[in-house]
Formats: sequence, structure tokens, C-alpha cells
Amino acid sequence: MAAFSFTVPFTRVAVGSFSPLFIGSGRAVIAALLAAAALVLTGQRLPTGRQWARLAVVAGGVVIGFPLLTSYALTTASAGHGAVVIALLPAATAVMAVIRGKERPPPSFWITAGIGALAALVFASLQGGGFGRLHWSDLLLFGAVAAAAIGYAEGGLLSRELGSWQTVSWALVLAAPLMIALVVVSTIERTPSGTPVQWAAFAYLAVVSMFLGFFAWYRGLAIGPMAQVSQVQLVQPVLTITWAALLLHEALTWPTVLGGVAVILCAATAVRIRLTRHTPGEPT
Repeated sequence: MAAFSFTVPFTRVAVGSFSPLFIGSGRAVIAALLAAAALVLTGQRLPTGRQWARLAVVAGGVVIGFPLLTSYALTTASAGHGAVVIALLPAATAVMAVIRGKERPPPSFWITAGIGALAALVFASLQGGGFGRLHWSDLLLFGAVAAAAIGYAEGGLLSRELGSWQTVSWALVLAAPLMIALVVVSTIERTPSGTPVQWAAFAYLAVVSMFLGFFAWYRGLAIGPMAQVSQVQLVQPVLTITWAALLLHEALTWPTVLGGVAVILCAATAVRIRLTRHTPGEPT
């Protein structure tokens, strides 16, 4: 989570010069090159037919969906605002783990998770100028949360079969043709040009956020239970808001602080309700 906590602030830095399409696709292409090299050098076996289908789900969530949606959202949304909405991710990941694992949590789990989603929605609405008024960036961020939760849950399960770094590597390789095509399109539309700091931010997104960070994350999810491990994500929005204030000099307003606390508390409560009902032998 420490590695991922820089993703939103550095994306905000990168969109200052680069197009969102270039950031979202370019980081995946660079990560795919690193992944392909690692797979070849270590002689990894090819996934099976069903595993390829599941890798497509992972790729759709964390290689394509989350990077592109957040890149476009952060062209207008602040890093702190994005961190509060993305704070829904722990509860969303727990929900996907429950659905994917075919579990039956108590109604209180769904109620608390719903309250957390409502808290994020209210925060985004009020920040957008009034209750019920959402910016398109907020819709993109909610979509990014859904995409990441699906990719995390499926990737965590698949890591038990393929290995943690192997799962993200194969997902990157699978998505590479599409992402290369998108890089070409984005380059034709606007030649990438930025300051050294912006290029450094882009490099971090490609090497750490898109590749190395998943080594530890998918390993943790594979060990599981995923709903419990997802609690670690509660640290991410706190760190992200901190980095946004320190690195980007964004104002740390009370609405942002209170909104973040509300969403984080709801997410933590939802996950803990799920954990208290877990019994040995229950699927995770």
C-alpha cells in the first residue's frame, strides 16, 4: 500500500503535460516489457485456457480499467479528492471477495458497505457543488474503484495457482497489444512532452504502481483471507492525502478530512463484520 499510495499524486503530476490516454496505456506497455522479460528469464509455464480467461478479467480491472479511468479523472479532480473516493476500495474488494468466493455474509455487512458507498457519494456530490451534483471525474473514479476491486479479487485467487508476480505479469502481457495500440493513438494525437519531474512520475507509475507493487499485494491476497488482507488498503487513502498535501501542496480541508474518515470507518467496519463471521473451512 505504501507503493500504491503514490499512484494518485504522481498521476496528478503526470497529467500536467501528458495526455490521460498516454499515461494509462504507456505505463502498462513499459510494465509489460518488464513482465515479459521476467517471465522468459525465469522460464514460467503458460497458463491454461481457463486461466487465460481469468487473466483477462485481471487485465481489464487493474491494467486497463483503473489506470485509464483514474488518469482521465485526475485531469480535473485533485489528488486528495480522488483519494477519498478511492477509499471505497477496501469495502469494494471485500464485496468482490464475498461474491467470488460464493459466501453469505450477514446483512449488516451489506448495510455497512452501502453506507460507505453513500458516504463517498455524498462527499463527491458536495465537493462537486451541491448534493446530487457529480462531476464526470467522480463517475470515472467510482468506475475505477469497481474495476480495481474486480481485478484485485480475481488476481488474488489466481495468484494461488500461478504465483503473485506471475499473475500480474501474464495479465500485462495479455493486455499489451491493446495498450500498444492506445499508445500509438495517443502519440499521434499529442507528442509526449514533459518536465523531468513529470517523466519521473510517469516512470514510477509504470515500474512501481503497474508492476512491482503487485508482487507484494497479490502475494498478500493469495495468502488471504482476501477480505482480511483488504483492510491494509485502509492505509492507502490516508497516505495519499498526506502525499497530496506535502508534494502537491494541496489544501488539507476539513471536508476532505471528514469525508476520508467517514469512508474509511465504514470500509473498516464492513470488513470486520465479515471477519467476525468467518469460520474455519469457510471459503474466502
